[in-house]
Amino acid sequence: MIEVVDLVKHYRASDGGIVKAVDGVSFAVAAGEMVGLLGANGAGKTTTLRVLATLLKPTSGTAFVGGRDVREDPVGVRRRLGYVSATTGVPDRLTPREVFDSFGRLHGLDPAARAARVERLLDVLGLRSCADRPAGRLSSGQRQRVSVGRALVHDPPALVLDEPTSALDVVGSRDLLTLLIDLRAEGHAILLSTHRLHEIEHRCDRFVVIHGGRVVTTGTRADLVAAAPSDGPATLEAAFFAAIDATAAGAPP
Repeated sequence: MIEVVDLVKHYRASDGGIVKAVDGVSFAVAAGEMVGLLGANGAGKTTTLRVLATLLKPTSGTAFVGGRDVREDPVGVRRRLGYVSATTGVPDRLTPREVFDSFGRLHGLDPAARAARVERLLDVLGLRSCADRPAGRLSSGQRQRVSVGRALVHDPPALVLDEPTSALDVVGSRDLLTLLIDLRAEGHAILLSTHRLHEIEHRCDRFVVIHGGRVVTTGTRADLVAAAPSDGPATLEAAFFAAIDATAAGAPP
């Protein structure tokens, strides 16, 4: 459902040099699978997700969502993708109900389907009590839930989420991750980036670790933990640090 193929994204630096934000990244996410994309700041995670969301054009390589090429058919990709950015804001003057309805219109949902979808999202995301309150008066966690709902209005088969729990408290994070697990069970493909490794350690099916714009390791939690030094703690966090430390020390990815 989501496929990244030898993706490269370079930027021109202010001094005229080339910054290799993403340098040959490849991985895939199947329908009914949740994959965690892990990496430190600057590793290339957000750039990769923005290419998938058709917000950036790749320098070379490509990516597909539901069989649609981000380079050749960006509109087709957007119809099949729900994208939650760590930085996308919610208009202060619009209520959650108005945001969901507006995006339902943009995606071409007919009035009956749109109304039903809006009501379901208000319930699923715990926004019923503030459905008609302007977003400017919502808490940061409530606003993040609105951002997630906006990405789900058209019931896309693929979801890409960049730090979706960053503004949520413990309860909000748990509820959102429970929702993602339910969506996975319904057959959605989910690609999730986060620095809160403990939240997804036992929830994701697989993990992709990138460092310096390249994939350094992939696998299940058990795979990554087994590959880490045996004298350390058997956690995803320890396995993550072992993988990037090995790469920084010169081990091949």
